[in-house]
Amino acid sequence: MVKHIVFFKLPDNSEANKQAVKDRIMSMQGKLDFVKHLEVGLNFSPEERAFDVALISDFETKEDLQTYATHPIHVEVVNFIKSLNAVSKVVDYEY
Repeated sequence: MVKHIVFFKLPDNSEANKQAVKDRIMSMQGKLDFVKHLEVGLNFSPEERAFDVALISDFETKEDLQTYATHPIHVEVVNFIKSLNAVSKVVDYEY
């Protein structure tokens, strides 16, 4: 299994913007059968080092993760998040 974790920092980290990102990510749920688990959390920590949104997803293989990366449904979500000028960090690992 592969765990894919992405953190997003939004220039405008209002609750409405964070919720919009979560809603857009969660709109993929059930549409991509190679995504085994999809979870989004909204940060409440006031620390400067904190990011605003966390995406946690699971895939059976690295190839499934690569398929996800270029799938049109996912690319549309990525483009939306980029339109908000979000900064992101990622960690992928096998477990």
